[in-house]
Amino acid sequence: MTEAAPMGVPPAEGRGRTARVVLVDDHRMFRTGVRAEIGRTEVTGIDVVGEADDVDSAVRVVAETRPDVVLLDVHLPGGGGVEVLRRSVGVMGEQGGVKFLALSVSDAAEDVIGVIRGGARGYVTKTITGTDLVNAVFRIADGDAVFSPRLAGFVLDAFAATDTPPVDEDLDRLTQREREVLRLIARGYAYKEIAKQLFISVKTVESHVSAVLRKLQLSNRHELTRWATARRLV
Repeated sequence: MTEAAPMGVPPAEGRGRTARVVLVDDHRMFRTGVRAEIGRTEVTGIDVVGEADDVDSAVRVVAETRPDVVLLDVHLPGGGGVEVLRRSVGVMGEQGGVKFLALSVSDAAEDVIGVIRGGARGYVTKTITGTDLVNAVFRIADGDAVFSPRLAGFVLDAFAATDTPPVDEDLDRLTQREREVLRLIARGYAYKEIAKQLFISVKTVESHVSAVLRKLQLSNRHELTRWATARRLV
């Protein structure tokens, strides 16, 4: 007797091929859940060939395995998903190169636009079902663009705009690391917690916060939190 496929997940034999995938997310339990949901190759056609939990390990694993698709979280220690994309331009540009699909809890327009500009082929949120994620992986592997509902509108609006910038001019003044610190501060993290999350010192966190406040012309973390909340960055 053959083993039944998980409910709603299309069987691999219906596709006739396999997609090699790398999972990049800093939460091990989430990676484990995704692997369990879609990584049964004989059922879904998805072969999970590697995992990573920060920017450096992601760049290394992607370069070593050359998967068809990378499922990439946006917020990662070491610079975020945008930094992974920036450092993976070489493997993306090859003939039949690696393709990236952002898989994130965030549905902020700035996050969506940032990774699409960086070279990702699509963006889906972590509310996606296993069935839809499997389908999204194969569509990305085929060169299509895939977005969760309503996120495509962010990209269309951003790239169609002519008279106004697609992202906040104030936000553009911040580096990628400063944006990461900004989000964590706005979410109520203490300096020590931010330092641990980003693998940097508390003193470095303090320097980044000072730079953010100066660039945004804000006085304290409470004003910073209101600024970030108003722009849906939290």
